[in-house]
Amino acid sequence: MELSIVIPAYNEAESLPELLEWIRRVCDPLFSEYEIWVIDDGSTDDTWEVLQALKTKHAPHLRGVRFTRNYGKSAALHIGFRRAQGQVIITLDADLQDSPDEIPTLYSMITRDKYDLVSGWKKKRHDPLSKRIPSLLFNAVVRFFSGIPLHDFNSGIKAYKASVAKSIELYGEMHRYIPYLAKAAGFHRIGEKVVTHYPRKYGRSKFGWERFLHGFLDLLTVSFLVRFARRPMHLFGGLGVITFLIGAGIVAWLIGDKLYQLKIYGSVRRDVVQQPLFYLGLTTLVIGVQLFLSGFLAELILRYSSSRENYLIAAEL
Repeated sequence: MELSIVIPAYNEAESLPELLEWIRRVCDPLFSEYEIWVIDDGSTDDTWEVLQALKTKHAPHLRGVRFTRNYGKSAALHIGFRRAQGQVIITLDADLQDSPDEIPTLYSMITRDKYDLVSGWKKKRHDPLSKRIPSLLFNAVVRFFSGIPLHDFNSGIKAYKASVAKSIELYGEMHRYIPYLAKAAGFHRIGEKVVTHYPRKYGRSKFGWERFLHGFLDLLTVSFLVRFARRPMHLFGGLGVITFLIGAGIVAWLIGDKLYQLKIYGSVRRDVVQQPLFYLGLTTLVIGVQLFLSGFLAELILRYSSSRENYLIAAEL
């Protein structure tokens, strides 16, 4: 199959009919085989009923999955990527702010220009200032951590080689860092395209200010996973050794200072165990040992653990 389009949807019953019609107008003349996966992320409105009503009209292209509850965008993309059969996978948000007219160019950048991943850049955004400014800061921080020169990491419109999308494991809120995860998986041809961004036509944004705090915490998680997921001892063991050496150095200095005082003055002003610095050194020694043992435990867990979060699916279309 040439193309799969994956659309996470949460309470988007009003926009889906218009979005699917738009996609068909763009894709029917260009692709002989394509599919549209709509992942209903536990919507509380009539999103699933609307999809069922549209099934016949958009056959044989329309497919759907409905979660039993709201798991989040990462879970929806994860399931969509696993079900998609196209050699190129394109994601769109369901709120009509992403333009399906971008699909042919994005598809061409993957197939003709040989990019692994192309991320949309909403250069001119139709969002309130309270959303644009934090987004600029967020993208600047992620650029610094990842070394990837993208302007909009969290853009909903992206294109992937199928092998890239299927190599990325998404959970929590990791969808914000897909380019970072793709780079960590060995895919370095990551490009960017300026895309048209439309004002929201129906409903309201599903994201609040708390997503920026969550985004920062997730960035720390991703940075840790990218660098140390397969070698946790390098982090915990390294910190443990450094901390242990600091503690050992403090204790050694105190003992050396006591011996010096005994040799020069024949007595000591205060015994080693009477000095607060001794307890600081002792605590640092203990922490160093604990960090080192944490590294061993993490290595054992990594070796023998294969658990994954399961998303409960209520229905399929």
